[in-house]
Amino acid sequence: MSWLRAHQRTAWVCGLTLLLPVLLYLDALLGLWSLRQDSQAEIDRMQPRIARMQGLIDYEDQLREAATRLDSQVLNLVYPAAEDQAEVASALQKNIREIVTEAGLSVTNSQALRAREQEDFDYIGIKLTVSGELAALDEALAGIASHLPLVLVETLDVFVKRGARKKDAPEQQLVTASLLLLSLRSAQ
Repeated sequence: MSWLRAHQRTAWVCGLTLLLPVLLYLDALLGLWSLRQDSQAEIDRMQPRIARMQGLIDYEDQLREAATRLDSQVLNLVYPAAEDQAEVASALQKNIREIVTEAGLSVTNSQALRAREQEDFDYIGIKLTVSGELAALDEALAGIASHLPLVLVETLDVFVKRGARKKDAPEQQLVTASLLLLSLRSAQ
């Protein structure tokens, strides 16, 4: 103990020299611990993805079968790619005009629009202006909804016709409607 008192400066240098490797060792140990924690966090983050992928692998055959069934159902809802766009638009326009006139509406304007081409489908549009009773419009919309291949109503504007009515005439609600209809044609 007397040597420590006599050589205090040397004792400090020796003590710090011995402490430096311990501090470096602790620093390396904490660095490795931090790397381990980061790796574990990455594993925890990836486990749900791996589980989803494993689920897809486990049910691959069932998913392929469902995709095949879905493709066959889609083919019933869209026009085939083998048909020409102009022919599809013409046939669609003719079919819609028949549905509307059978419902009791009169067609005042009908126009096939230029097809919009997207990735998997071509959007075939028909613009239609009809007039008649509100009940006939409802029946025509029901007929359009049941049409196959599927026809979608993109826009529908309805205007009530105002006019003088006779005193004893039954109340009828006459309307004019402007419809923009879409149907899909497979692009592949």
